[in-house]
Amino acid sequence: MITLQNFITPEPEICTESALYSQEDGPVALDYDSGHYVLPRSSRLSFDTYFNLFDLSAWSQRCTLDGLYLEFRGTGEVEIQITHARAGRSDEVILQTIATWAEDTPHLLDLSHLAQEDAQGVLYVRLTALSDRVLLKAARFATQSLPASLPQLTVSITTFKREAEVQATVARLERFLVDFPYGDQIRVQVVDNGESADIQPSQHVTPYPNRNLGGAGGFARGLLEAEAAGASHCLFMDDDASFHMENIARTYMFLALAKAPNTAVAGAMINTTHKWAMWENGAWFNGACRPLANGTDLREPEDVLQMQFDSAGPKPDTLYGGWWFFAFPLAHVMHHPFPFFVRGDDISFSLANQFDIQTLNGVVSFQDDFTEKESAQTLYLDIRNHIIQHLTIDRLARSPLGTAKVPLRFILRSLLRMHYSTAEAQLMAWRDVMSGPQFFDDNIDMSARRAAIKELTTDEAWQPIAQEPQGESHKRLTRLARPLRTKVGLLTLNGHLIPFWSRLGSKLRLEIKHRGLVYYALGAAQVTYLNTNRDKAYTLHHSKRRFFSILWDAVKTTRAFCRDFDQIQAAYRSGYKDRTTQAYWAKTLDWQAPATSSAPQQDAAQ
Repeated sequence: MITLQNFITPEPEICTESALYSQEDGPVALDYDSGHYVLPRSSRLSFDTYFNLFDLSAWSQRCTLDGLYLEFRGTGEVEIQITHARAGRSDEVILQTIATWAEDTPHLLDLSHLAQEDAQGVLYVRLTALSDRVLLKAARFATQSLPASLPQLTVSITTFKREAEVQATVARLERFLVDFPYGDQIRVQVVDNGESADIQPSQHVTPYPNRNLGGAGGFARGLLEAEAAGASHCLFMDDDASFHMENIARTYMFLALAKAPNTAVAGAMINTTHKWAMWENGAWFNGACRPLANGTDLREPEDVLQMQFDSAGPKPDTLYGGWWFFAFPLAHVMHHPFPFFVRGDDISFSLANQFDIQTLNGVVSFQDDFTEKESAQTLYLDIRNHIIQHLTIDRLARSPLGTAKVPLRFILRSLLRMHYSTAEAQLMAWRDVMSGPQFFDDNIDMSARRAAIKELTTDEAWQPIAQEPQGESHKRLTRLARPLRTKVGLLTLNGHLIPFWSRLGSKLRLEIKHRGLVYYALGAAQVTYLNTNRDKAYTLHHSKRRFFSILWDAVKTTRAFCRDFDQIQAAYRSGYKDRTTQAYWAKTLDWQAPATSSAPQQDAAQ
């Protein structure tokens, strides 16, 4: 039997939100070290959960399965119930049987009749203990055989000055590959932009010191090395991603069995602040990044099932995969990364290359909260990439004014929240884009711009605090009903059109989760933002002078952008092709393919 998907259990270093793995009824016990469940008589264990349901739609429609089987290892007498859930229909129990599990004797159930090409929905398992003690050691969904030709997968991790994190990830990968049946088909490479990770080469792992050109440069180097090694597939992964090794196993098997040769797998993302909430189960882009299933409570089986049903439906035309976990076939890479440094390189890469992107339940990375990472520098980078996506990707093409609305929305959002320095950095980003693609060559390591932005935005830098600031004052404006507060706030441009607003507006204290949202700053003349740990803060004050000065600069920039739009777009259409080739990155990184390289040669037209 060939494992498609193992049942997995919580791991303390990854996630201990037990409801993401199983639902218990009765005093069910779990041993973290062994991953074994113990069920006393009459207790019940259900796997209608994010990590352990089986996505029948994805595996049956997109993969070639030689039968479908469910296998258990354990001891005791148990009732096994298998349910088929489909969108818009009542759940259907398709199998209910009583079994006596014996030590070291797998119990196998044949579900092959379900694995049809047009199969829909998901399967999940429910166990009820009939003896005094039932022990569930392991369970898996499996098929009978694999194709003769298996993927040669390169896992490429880009790291910068996160030595402990990347060392721990590499150690876990090495332990996993020793036991994984197809571990000899997988190699790991660590592209070390900080040249400080101290990763030792081994049978499975190769480190590559690299010039720090951000994530784009790191992953571009990783792609060059994967091509040179003759890999069929590459998996991009961040150094700060925390994930179960089952991510690799499910992804590898899905790629091995995929019907479409351009199949790619995009890992979902959950932030580490709330490990029960989905951040994005894939995302699409048009004017902004739009995460799918954002906020879904993964502790609720009904919400999880609905998310899976939605993911089986028609996909957005501009679906993309984040580089915290993105596996793709090298034969379908027409464009290497664009030199964004960071931010937007994964969007551009997905949209410029014709991948068939799939998400899988349980294939997910736990990442630091994006709201914590937001800064003037990240928003500068966001402006650049958002504009360029619309200038270079045909299906994102807009009119000059329609394209200008993208950065204008970003800038106005910052102004209404009194992040005036961030708005100035965003205007800088817009003008940098307007100067043409050569700017990215001249500033490929971002050192000059990073220094300029840091100096510009000192008033928005986190500062240590001894104690939390006092709460709100002048609450009369922020106590308005939400629709009225929103209407008044936007009509008055958050008080910037009202005389003496510095005296009239509220003084607010806001948590980090509200920092990026305009609504929570409406009605305020002063806002103090607190970080997640509540040990750092910064305070911003209302300023009509800065607001209207920046707004006037934005109007002038809009006029210049619309006037020169055709010229700017033509430059990027040409410049994008030139900067997304093997040759460009080999020259930029001063890289040469090894003498034994079996890398495919890109067509000159690319």
